[in-house]
Amino acid sequence: MHHPHGPAWAEAIEDSGLGMVMRESLLAYPAANLLHILGLALLVGPIIALDLRLLGLARAVPVAAASRLLTPIAVAGLAMLLISGPALFAADAGPLALHPLMQIKIALVVIAIANALMFRRLWQPRLVDWDAAPPAFGRAQAAGSILLWLLAAACGRLIAYM
Repeated sequence: MHHPHGPAWAEAIEDSGLGMVMRESLLAYPAANLLHILGLALLVGPIIALDLRLLGLARAVPVAAASRLLTPIAVAGLAMLLISGPALFAADAGPLALHPLMQIKIALVVIAIANALMFRRLWQPRLVDWDAAPPAFGRAQAAGSILLWLLAAACGRLIAYM
């Protein structure tokens, strides 16, 4: 057991079996960290490529085809992040729960996921005709998606340095 240094709920996570394994195992934390980096690459790379296509780049590739190819890869990356992130958090949950960049990162991720779900709901049926009449709000969502995911990734990286 360690000295309290965060909210009770975060301390409970840190004191859990998962928190102890993440701190004490030689392999658990590095493996989760590698999974997190891989998940980030698999999420952000395809999402940015798709969002750039939605913004008008690479018009030779149909938007619907780009979405069919890139979305499953991004979803797999997000799944890796949603598995590895809480495991990494459990190792040092008390201080991380109070860290302003962690709070900003989590808020950005929630907003980015909500944006993606709203995009799918609003525009998925219209992707075939996207280039003929790209909706301004849909394009704004694509631009916002790039910004949100890059900011979330930057906050995540900067937590270790601030």
